[in-house]
Amino acid sequence: HGARVIRTGVSSGGPAAPPAATAASSAGSDAELISLLIGFISVNHSPWTDYSAYSYFQIVTMCDLVMILFFYIIHIFRIYRKLTCVSWPLAEFLHYLIGTILLLIASIVAASKSYNLSGLVVGATFGFLATILCVLSIWSSYKVSCITQSTSK
Repeated sequence: HGARVIRTGVSSGGPAAPPAATAASSAGSDAELISLLIGFISVNHSPWTDYSAYSYFQIVTMCDLVMILFFYIIHIFRIYRKLTCVSWPLAEFLHYLIGTILLLIASIVAASKSYNLSGLVVGATFGFLATILCVLSIWSSYKVSCITQSTSK
């Protein structure tokens, strides 16, 4: 009897991400989500010395949190299979790239304006930690979208 290969989990937009790569990206996003949340809470509950610097930090962290939750919902409910007109790996890659640059700028500004206030220093530190985790997410997103697709052809 002839063996037949049936491919499942693939949308018309291209191959789906391998389970190991998706799990690695999810674990990085969890740590990034937690560090962003801790940084936001630390800055929010500290006395501010420079309103514009810390409001910018809060806006960037909240936008990153919302976008991470957005991509969680996309992956949990497998919406990417229904909306094939969007390149989801590219969208996730661009989100992490832009978010990382903005978060790095916000963390540098927050660190320079902290004036040794412990809550603000903690917020800036977790901002830098989230920036490092964003870079790791960019790398895993790049590996999934570019390297995996080029080797599957």
